Amino acid sequence: MTARPATKIRLCSIDDVADGEAQRFDVDDFRICLVRIGDDFYAIGDRCSHQDFSLAEGEVYPEDLEIECWKHGSTFSLTDGEPQSLPATRPVPVFDTLVEEGSVMVVVR
Repeated sequence: MTARPATKIRLCSIDDVADGEAQRFDVDDFRICLVRIGDDFYAIGDRCSHQDFSLAEGEVYPEDLEIECWKHGSTFSLTDGEPQSLPATRPVPVFDTLVEEGSVMVVVR
């Protein structure tokens, strides 16, 4: 099986996501939860690994770099996608982000 080449995709302008907030973006076959904390952006898969609920609708915990699934309360690390609390036990995917000319870009594979 051939690996999919990395592709850089524009999600939004840096001003489209408020500090401490999350927003969902649908890109090709990916549902991405983009979180802004200060000048940093984090992108993880938007589907809770416990059940198929949007993480972008959950609460962001800036001090812990985590987001909480609004339905059952699992929290996920924004840096590595690992669940930090039950009921989720599997990680969600993490995507590299970068800012170019005022736009937030995500790298998908």
